[in-house]
Amino acid sequence: MADGDGWGEAATAAAFPPASAPGLSPPLGWRERLRAGLAGTGASLWFVAGLGLLYALRVPLRLCENLAAVTGFLNSLTPKFYVALTGTSSLISGLIFIFEWWYFHKHGTSFIEQVSISHLRPLMGGTESSISESGPSSSNSQSETSRQNLSECKVWRNPLNLFRGAEYRRYTWVTGKEPLTYYDMNLSAQDHQTFFTCDSDFLRPSDTVMQKAWRERNPPARIKAAYQALELNNDCATAYVLLAEEEATTIVDAERLFKQALKAGETIYRRSQQCQHQSPQHEAQLRRDTNVLVYIKRRLAMCARKLGRIREAVKIMRDLMKEFPPLTMLNIHENLLESLLELQAYADVQAVLAKYDDISLPKSAAICYTAALLKTRTVSDKFSPETASRRGLSTAEINAVEAIHRAVEFNPHVPKYLLEMKSLILPPEHILKRGDSEAIAYAFFHLQHWKRIEGALNLLQCTWEGTFRMIPYPLEKGHLFYPYPSCTETADRELLPTFHHVSVYPKKELPFFIHFTAGLCSSTAMIALLTHQFPEIMGVFAKAQLWTTSSTFSG
Repeated sequence: MADGDGWGEAATAAAFPPASAPGLSPPLGWRERLRAGLAGTGASLWFVAGLGLLYALRVPLRLCENLAAVTGFLNSLTPKFYVALTGTSSLISGLIFIFEWWYFHKHGTSFIEQVSISHLRPLMGGTESSISESGPSSSNSQSETSRQNLSECKVWRNPLNLFRGAEYRRYTWVTGKEPLTYYDMNLSAQDHQTFFTCDSDFLRPSDTVMQKAWRERNPPARIKAAYQALELNNDCATAYVLLAEEEATTIVDAERLFKQALKAGETIYRRSQQCQHQSPQHEAQLRRDTNVLVYIKRRLAMCARKLGRIREAVKIMRDLMKEFPPLTMLNIHENLLESLLELQAYADVQAVLAKYDDISLPKSAAICYTAALLKTRTVSDKFSPETASRRGLSTAEINAVEAIHRAVEFNPHVPKYLLEMKSLILPPEHILKRGDSEAIAYAFFHLQHWKRIEGALNLLQCTWEGTFRMIPYPLEKGHLFYPYPSCTETADRELLPTFHHVSVYPKKELPFFIHFTAGLCSSTAMIALLTHQFPEIMGVFAKAQLWTTSSTFSG
């Protein structure tokens, strides 16, 4: 793997030349260097000057007499006072430590550090200096970074999303937990309005009712609106779609409603094809009716897959991909990959990967991990870590390990779910690529395929952590993909339910103030305990410290 590491570094160096590396700036002139040096030493000079002034004014200010009075007062204090003082300090620092720990786990940052940056730094002039030193180039880089973060955090529709009535709602009935977040359902509502509505809905009363139904937040109100649309038009395909998604409590009922939707949708689609060139409104209707028809057929294929009619599901998906090739953004090929894996048609899976695992097309966990699974399948049954360490890896084993490393680099959250080191939940309706939500969606459907191949999970367990040694700083530099996006945790927390512990990569280090408050709490508690147990010894120690301090100032 050493050659692979060198190739990765060379490729990264070629893609990101040193001139464009972040943090580099043009050489500074002598004035800038002088100003930077003075700014760095200014605080130290002020501190030394203050100490000198205090030493010079020690006689007029009668510092020695005042210090002696304070020393006499402290000598008169009993050990109980020191026990109470240190005990109170330990309690307060412990409370601060607990709050810092809770705030870090909830928000991913230190509260004290955040307050210091937000409120203290402007008072110290940090914001002004940063603004004065930054020019147009820094503002341009910030805008480019923000645009990159927005593109990295794009949320995608889950190709294998479950049925709300037949699956998500049944989970709620059994467990009492809501598997979908409000943010996820709001995104689905926006998708429905995009796919199932158009500007000419006012021409059909049933479509007008459905347009309001897709915007309704209350599920019973949506179902009631769907029945109202069917009363106006018995061939309203989108009304059947809504009932199949949300009212049907079993997959069989959902399939029955989708078949009714298919019959109505095909009739409307043929009618729209005949009128598509009459006006822009008719073209919009055709686009909408096409989306509805594709959605219905895809969900029928998923119903057939769930009911065990896998070959029928594969046929529907293949026909969809041939009939509507422009709709590749729907990722129907991921549904096809999962069904072919269930049939153990690995040659057909490889053919699909050859078409969609292309450098010009967006990647996904399904593509990367399925490619790794196929290469693992050829060597996993005979793989042994002891034998491999003794004789080395064969060419096929090296290819399998590299495929696993590639998949783990794309989404590092998946292995813990495949190896059952982390519990699975129902996948959300939307996923963030390279995030925890995508890992859940992939492992929920593909774990059985990894278990079916003998030794596949064993090879994954032995090799997946090696990826992190190849990429020590994943947020700054990638190996085969772009650096890992830093915004996945925030987006995943919005997509996944609160009872799920979101997987975070790379693991964040504890902030300084958590270590500081923990040390302060422990040290003060130890001092309080020692003072309580050995009051004479601690009293002598405290008086010795006071005598040393007073002699230093009086000298």
